[in-house]
Amino acid sequence: MTSTRTDTSAYRQITAPLLDELDYGIEQIDGHLPKDLRGTLYRIGPGKHQVGRSLLHNVFDGDGMISQFILDGSGVRFRNRYVRTRHFQHGQRSDRIRYRGVGGQVPGGPLANIGRLPANVANTNIVNYDGGLLALWEMGNPHRLDPDTLDTLGPTDFGGRLGFLGAFSAHPKWDPVTGDMYNFGLDILPTPRIRTYRIDRTGRLHRLATIPMLDLPWNHDFALTERYLVFVLDPILPNIAKLALATHSFIESLDFHHAKGTRFLLVPKNGGRPRIIEHEALLHVHLTNAYDDGDDTVVELVRLDTDWDQFRRMTGMVNTTGPQAPQFPNSRLMQYRITHGGTVIENELTDRSGEFPQYDWRRGTRRHRYSYLAGAGGPAGVFNSIIKVDHDTGAVTSCDLGASSVGEPLFVPRARDSAEDDGWLLALNHQLTENRSQLLIFNAHDLDRGPLATAWLDHHIPWGFHGTFTHRIAHPTEPLPDPNIL
Repeated sequence: MTSTRTDTSAYRQITAPLLDELDYGIEQIDGHLPKDLRGTLYRIGPGKHQVGRSLLHNVFDGDGMISQFILDGSGVRFRNRYVRTRHFQHGQRSDRIRYRGVGGQVPGGPLANIGRLPANVANTNIVNYDGGLLALWEMGNPHRLDPDTLDTLGPTDFGGRLGFLGAFSAHPKWDPVTGDMYNFGLDILPTPRIRTYRIDRTGRLHRLATIPMLDLPWNHDFALTERYLVFVLDPILPNIAKLALATHSFIESLDFHHAKGTRFLLVPKNGGRPRIIEHEALLHVHLTNAYDDGDDTVVELVRLDTDWDQFRRMTGMVNTTGPQAPQFPNSRLMQYRITHGGTVIENELTDRSGEFPQYDWRRGTRRHRYSYLAGAGGPAGVFNSIIKVDHDTGAVTSCDLGASSVGEPLFVPRARDSAEDDGWLLALNHQLTENRSQLLIFNAHDLDRGPLATAWLDHHIPWGFHGTFTHRIAHPTEPLPDPNIL
């Protein structure tokens, strides 16, 4: 349950912009860095919610900024860089809001917005791909990045093989056996449908099934089993009149239809007829994992115990001065078993509120025992603890971080063949009293003992979304130029 009283000044603190692009070795490290933890951590999120001096208000509309942490076994080097999208580049030249956002409109009413899609701000997820990096935003093309310098190499449509709108979800999944990456895209126009893709280890995109859906819902994530792409489609449906006439922003044009219920969609990886299983209405954002269990399919997700309108309002409170700060709703980590006969069996794994669920990615498509989440709470109204859930025993361990705002915990195995939970958790934390961000490194076995190492940045990093870790150590060729360039 979430009960912490929130503070508007703390929320403004965690969403304040970082306008500088920096490159330096971190000097203040409390504790001891694990010698065997070598590689590069990449994090992504909105670095600023403004176009020139004009302010934006929805958390999803800020320009994407990459944070790079290079761990070489003896120290940590930090570097950050904005993705050079069209939206970002326009904001460097002008204060005029030229592009629509997920939650924002171009000034001038419907006539100024009709026929315009939200701008691709490349701020949601970052993934390793074909020797490089992709910055993802689910309604458009990925942006390719140099993994060393973080330079933007430009958008990619995989050789023209993406769909009409070029949508490529921000949550691809990997088959740990083949190394193939799977993903999907939502096409709202001209015909509503879900497109599914497989990207092989050479980087070539292969089109899989396309599923037409007249009542296509907004959907952010999916999961992968050995047999299926698994979608949990909540009844968050576009209001066609609002979209067509541009009378409301994109997120304000999505309505929750409780009576329609949630649909579990199972799309065979190797062809075949998709299955749709009806269920009562749920509200969620992120899934963890899924797996086949005989003829059954099991999928796990964080269920939000709130209504869509409240969640939507919470996303639009950046750069506001009202009396209320966001309050992340109560949530539960849930497991849903879809039987061969079409019955859905629900099981609560924990009622500890949290989000941004993670697990050992080596266990993808198979049953996993441990899930890790950012635990809800803290004065900023989002997350201030790390939670570990043991699916076998039901035990929950955690580390409370006090006056902080912590992000998604990523699990890094100690060795390629080490057991599940034998490794480290890496999380980026904004310590509010100092107004500085920290890279926290935990022993996943002993989460409740606190971090093994805390690497203090000289500044804060705005609250972000997702990240990835690679054992490849990045080698930036040279320091960035004068940081006072934004």
